[in-house]
Amino acid sequence: MKCRINYLGLLSLLALIGILGWQTENRGLYGFLGFAYYFRYFGVIPDEFFRLNVQKAATFAFMSEMVLLVPFMFVCTFIYGAAKAVPISFALSFAVTILAFTTALVFLEWRERKGAEND
Repeated sequence: MKCRINYLGLLSLLALIGILGWQTENRGLYGFLGFAYYFRYFGVIPDEFFRLNVQKAATFAFMSEMVLLVPFMFVCTFIYGAAKAVPISFALSFAVTILAFTTALVFLEWRERKGAEND
């Protein structure tokens, strides 16, 4: 029998960067502790519905990043100036992408669980 591992659980390893932030007293790294949420996916067996939900959530997150990057560039240019606009806007779009992916995946799993309860 094949041992299947859910690779989405490996995202929880990024939470170790948050612990590194605690050790170095860099508060900017504490946001990585949010990746500890993905630790629960080590116990999920990846079937075709799970993979479809991950694909839908990733597509939504990618499109949200592509749509929001340009407005973030304009806003950050006016707020921070041209020199700091690019790194700040890319960081904001990355944060929005991670949040959109997680929110979409939770919503799709909730909707699937709700449909399974009605059967």
